[in-house]
Amino acid sequence: MKRTTLFVAAALLALTACGTSEPAASTDNPTTATAGPVSITDSRGKKIDLKAPATKVVGLEWGVVENLISVGVMPVGVADVKGYNAWVTAAKLDSTVKDVGTRGESSVDAIVALNPDLVITTSDESASAIAGMEKAVPVLVVDAADAKNVIPQMKTNLELTASAVGKTEQAKQINADFDKALADGKQKIADAGKAGTPFTMADGYKQGSTISIRMYTPGSLLGAVGNELGLKNAWTEGGDKDYGLASTDLEGLTKLKDGEFLYIANDADGGDVFGKDLAGNAIWKNLPFVKSNNLHRLPDGIWMFGGPKSTEQFIDAAVKAVTS
Repeated sequence: MKRTTLFVAAALLALTACGTSEPAASTDNPTTATAGPVSITDSRGKKIDLKAPATKVVGLEWGVVENLISVGVMPVGVADVKGYNAWVTAAKLDSTVKDVGTRGESSVDAIVALNPDLVITTSDESASAIAGMEKAVPVLVVDAADAKNVIPQMKTNLELTASAVGKTEQAKQINADFDKALADGKQKIADAGKAGTPFTMADGYKQGSTISIRMYTPGSLLGAVGNELGLKNAWTEGGDKDYGLASTDLEGLTKLKDGEFLYIANDADGGDVFGKDLAGNAIWKNLPFVKSNNLHRLPDGIWMFGGPKSTEQFIDAAVKAVTS
């Protein structure tokens, strides 16, 4: 995911992973994996062989980092620590984690200085950067996104990351918890008589005087989850083949009928263009969902391209917004 601000997605493509042994989870130290060789095939078709599950890991994408922390492995290095702390609250970093540069432009020197067992990145990383890192440390590459396989992909990539660090059982439990959260959320929406309600999911940003709006189609992670909750995604047009995201502007929103308009903003990065910049705009104020007060800003710190833990936060927030 190549950006130094919010608006580039990060989702991971379903991959194949296998371990030559199944290490048992440590009960004494959640960041310690037990010994045993690990063999993983990454998105390039490259086989990564480790003598033991990695314990000192650098994560160069926030979804990867979230998954590492979720299974109990605190990375030693992360790209854009400040941005991660602003956008990802589902899996918090320790203060000891070192910053290794920006996503897509990480410092190979900073990474190597940490003496990691493994670097995990995505296919958005440049081939030259990956080659530079591989001179000193094994690199596991996962595909950045796939709009045709978004929810299974999220689960599989958690399992892939967990395999590399000897935490497969933890990953299975996290995915099971996600399934339960999704089922519970769907039931709450049905019980509230909201099943089939049209919704849109969006974020937006301002560059100079221009406001750009990004819509989450059914191929996006959050757009797909909304549909699985029993709602009906009202924005089906466009959507790139990787992240399922479509671009529009204020005039483009006029084709929307009434329904639930969910959006994510962040006061620490970009602010709230819907609640502030557009608040006094005549076109905005006359949109059906604005007039009917079906406009919902979700809590800050829900990463839109994360793993099961971030997506569970979205489920909780979306269900609360729609049923309140």
